[in-house]
Amino acid sequence: MAALNFDTDLFNTSVDDRDILLLVETVRQGIKFPLFMKIANQSPFDLSEWSVFLNLSERTIQRYKKEKKTFDPIHSEKILEVTLLYKRGTEVFGNAESFNAWLEAKNVALGGITPKSLLDTTFGIGLVKDELTRIEHGVLA
Repeated sequence: MAALNFDTDLFNTSVDDRDILLLVETVRQGIKFPLFMKIANQSPFDLSEWSVFLNLSERTIQRYKKEKKTFDPIHSEKILEVTLLYKRGTEVFGNAESFNAWLEAKNVALGGITPKSLLDTTFGIGLVKDELTRIEHGVLA
């Protein structure tokens, strides 16, 4: 089975979490460092934020770059989860600027913390996705 091909702008690609088998294969093959950099450069998150999301030190990420490594499946999965969440958020908010502001703002529905602070765990990403769905449907807490 083929993995995802990100030859175009990552956030404008038609791939979303409905393409589960394609995502599974991509995770299994691992994300190569150049693709990670493409994702990171298209996102509002800097390398220190990505290191928190991935639970890797910035130094380890720099070593991946130097050694042209492929991320392990666990890290590849988190990269894709954050990327898909970001794509979804920009769709719900209509533009990246509004979604970025929402990510940085303390959120009552999320216990008074910023949505971005939840992106380091799968459970946290799920909470943010759920909140985006409520926003999309006009159900505000």
